[in-house]
Amino acid sequence: MELFNINVQEFYSFFLTFIRIGTVVFMLPFFGAGTIPNSVKGALCFVMSLAVWPKLSFAGSLLPMDTVGLLLMFTGELLLGLVLNIIILLLFSAIQTGGFYMGFAMGFSMMNVLDPMSGVSESVTAQLFYQCAILIFLTINGHLYLLQGLADSFTLVKPGGLLLSPQLTGSLITFSAQIFILAAKISAPIMVSLFLVDLALALVSRAAPQMNVLMVGFPLKIGVGFLFMTMVLTALGHFVTNYVLELGPMFRAAMQQIPGN
Repeated sequence: MELFNINVQEFYSFFLTFIRIGTVVFMLPFFGAGTIPNSVKGALCFVMSLAVWPKLSFAGSLLPMDTVGLLLMFTGELLLGLVLNIIILLLFSAIQTGGFYMGFAMGFSMMNVLDPMSGVSESVTAQLFYQCAILIFLTINGHLYLLQGLADSFTLVKPGGLLLSPQLTGSLITFSAQIFILAAKISAPIMVSLFLVDLALALVSRAAPQMNVLMVGFPLKIGVGFLFMTMVLTALGHFVTNYVLELGPMFRAAMQQIPGN
């Protein structure tokens, strides 16, 4: 059946492609950031759908014709975008948490700035490491790995096919539990160095009680913290690069645990 020289099945196919790209892109970092106007994001999704539809698309017959089926399909697409978003935010949440640990050890816990991306107040060191991680992520074309994961979803997950299975839920919990482990690895050099500084100051105060250790300790801890922070920033590039290289396997492993795949 054709209407105005448009094949209905092809229109359904393009609609399914647009829904997949729209729901996933709106939830992914960078592409779906709250600072980008919705009209710009909508235009981006439409242009991307036109670009990939000839090569990556679903059959029009997969579109549900009832209201309940459509609601379930939209829910599944939102869950897919949420799963991909969690895997990406794991990296940046771990880096922010590590930056918070560093700021707390250096005495910057009372100095907070507003994160324009999330609207949450963060410590200055957490925001510094977050912005550096974003720059590194974009420099090594991490956003292209996100698009690759979106392209893989066309072959691994049918429209609305994502359901929260016990295996997938367990994987997400395991991913989330890694935040504190990764944060500890990132902040470990500064935490250990500042602990040694505190230990040295304690020995000095014991040997010379008349010395004002607090007046010496604050600038000393800040200076040592900034010294080791330069080393951590150097290692941060390797850390983000290795994580980005593992994004593809993590995306595929998460989507392959969906029932029916």
